[in-house]
Amino acid sequence: MGRLISTVIAVVVALWLLSSTIFVVDQRQSAIVFALGEVKQVITEPGLHFKLPPPFQNVIYLDKRIQTLDTADADRFITAEKKNVLVDSFVKWRIVDPRLYFISFGGDDRRAQDRMAQIVKAALNEEITKRTVREVISGERGKVMDAIQRKVAAEAKQIGAEIIDVRLRRVDYVDQINNSVYDRMKSERARVANELRSTGAAESEKIRADADRQRVVILADAYRDAEKIRGAGDAKASQVYAQAFGQNQEFYKFYRSLEAYRASFKNRHDLLVVDPNSEFFKYFKGVGTGAAAKK
Repeated sequence: MGRLISTVIAVVVALWLLSSTIFVVDQRQSAIVFALGEVKQVITEPGLHFKLPPPFQNVIYLDKRIQTLDTADADRFITAEKKNVLVDSFVKWRIVDPRLYFISFGGDDRRAQDRMAQIVKAALNEEITKRTVREVISGERGKVMDAIQRKVAAEAKQIGAEIIDVRLRRVDYVDQINNSVYDRMKSERARVANELRSTGAAESEKIRADADRQRVVILADAYRDAEKIRGAGDAKASQVYAQAFGQNQEFYKFYRSLEAYRASFKNRHDLLVVDPNSEFFKYFKGVGTGAAAKK
């Protein structure tokens, strides 16, 4: 019975020793093997590996996947115009040198994130202070992010990390200057509206003047054409009168006398003071008499 117990204990101890010498590295991790507090080996390839049992050697694991550094609150920076802006950013990074990363932070992820946040904030401050609000918000936002990424990448490389991407999620004014910005925007819009109104009024006057000019030209052309037509009609009438006068002078005189009578006695109250024996009443006297008509 005692031998059986000893055998079981020996098997358990052997299994424990065996399990303590075997470790598995996942494809999402890197492993650092320590021997008496010193780094002996860095394993980046996944698979089954061996080591000495504790306390001779032990293993810690580091995540080599892409991680996100996202600050909870936006940071305040001062632009080249001495105006405060709030910048909300995030960084994508990963561990590329496990040995250097562990030496820098002792495996403390919290310290690593704090250090990364300081690097990003310093790079943001350096770039934003060289630019105006307009450039940071829209004009050169891409250039700002590229410059920050280069600066942060150089700093992160010294602590065993690689910067994948840096993004400015939100850039906004602080509450103290929002009202002044809105007032400036309102003034700018009012200025543009006034310019458009002035331009519209000028175009309206131009169109109205052109329309008046065209009206005068059209009326003048119409009056000219009317006078031409009237002149042609008068000439034709004179020609007809002349032909009629040439064919029968007496009939022409009679017709012209009738027109004169019609024009003179147009109204009932018309009154003429003339000599009854005047030539004007020649055909009144000869009505119904052939002798009068022949005179």
